[in-house]
Amino acid sequence: MKKCVLILIVLAILMTFCGCDMWTDGTYYSVTPHREDGAEANQETEEVSGYTQLQEAIAEMVNAGRESGILYVSGTDAERLDIFMDMAINHTKTRDPIGAYAVEAITYEVGNNAGRIAVAVKIEYNRSRSEILRIKRTQSAEQAHQEIYTALQKCEAGVAVLMEDYTATDFVHLVQDYADKNPDVCMETPQVTVSIYPDIGSKRVVELTFTYQTSRETLRIMQNYVQPVFSAASLNVSGEESESTKYARMYAFLMERNDYRVETSLTPSYSLLRHGVGDSKAFAVVYSAMCRRAGLDCQTVSGTRDGNPWVWNIICEDGVYYYVDLLRSEAAGTMLRLTEANMSSYVWDYSAYPETGTGYRENKEPEKEKEPEQPAETEAATEPSEPTVPAETTEPEPTEETVP
Repeated sequence: MKKCVLILIVLAILMTFCGCDMWTDGTYYSVTPHREDGAEANQETEEVSGYTQLQEAIAEMVNAGRESGILYVSGTDAERLDIFMDMAINHTKTRDPIGAYAVEAITYEVGNNAGRIAVAVKIEYNRSRSEILRIKRTQSAEQAHQEIYTALQKCEAGVAVLMEDYTATDFVHLVQDYADKNPDVCMETPQVTVSIYPDIGSKRVVELTFTYQTSRETLRIMQNYVQPVFSAASLNVSGEESESTKYARMYAFLMERNDYRVETSLTPSYSLLRHGVGDSKAFAVVYSAMCRRAGLDCQTVSGTRDGNPWVWNIICEDGVYYYVDLLRSEAAGTMLRLTEANMSSYVWDYSAYPETGTGYRENKEPEKEKEPEQPAETEAATEPSEPTVPAETTEPEPTEETVP
């Protein structure tokens, strides 16, 4: 008799863990285990008591990407258990970040095993288990941003970040800004799609999808070409040189590489450095990145020139700020350091940047008598000529220039 009882117990245990149909006390439920990583890892049992532990147990299943499990529930009756399960399922799908991100449906059936209430839970996902496990867990906005930057550096198709302390962010601008400041690693600025799960709460999953027009393999080949060029640019300046000389040497390093053609490219830094093709933005972001890597203060400024979208630089040379438009300098045949008095054809938010030169600032229209009395310099309107770097550390300011 004891042997028969022992056999029945073993059979009951086997049916519980193997996902087979199970009948106990006339109640039926079925569990279909996920086989991706083995039934043993996916089909688990857990003891819970009350609603809070029940909800946490389901959330743990979701966080691990498990498709099924058995929960032994104590401290409640069958009627309240149905209410608790409905509440826990709704919470998981609408309030839990990973549940909102990945869960399609959760179903359950209640049974009784050896006098204990058992709940067989089955979860359907709209994401793969590997996608769930690849979610980056971060404690701060700074950590989340770093995970996004890493994905951009690796030319990934996207990234999902679980932010423990969610902060509202313009993620499209975040990606654009990083790509502009890091042309040595970001060959192409991707189109960005942002999805956030759930809609409310301090803890959320932020999913960014990156769409590139260039293949991932090609982007990495471009990185391998561009990065040594940026390293060489840093070695082109010496710590003993003046800041004026460093800016001029960096200007010469970039502008003497090619006979440039002014065109817009999807891969600005690679096209500029490899093929000599780029627009004002490509020149500005590459020059700015090269200068910063050498420890020089150089930013980009976006606005218009003669009514057309344009990008140029602002540098700090021995405590004095100047604007530098590389294409305008190339047309002039030398590096021009410009103050606001020389920028009448440009429009930008100049209140966002330090004052240049002597601190002169007025609504773009300088008074003629306040301009430095230097011979007018006329820019070439044809194909840019080969630039030369002056021996002087500071170029005299032009008073009136014809801007192409």
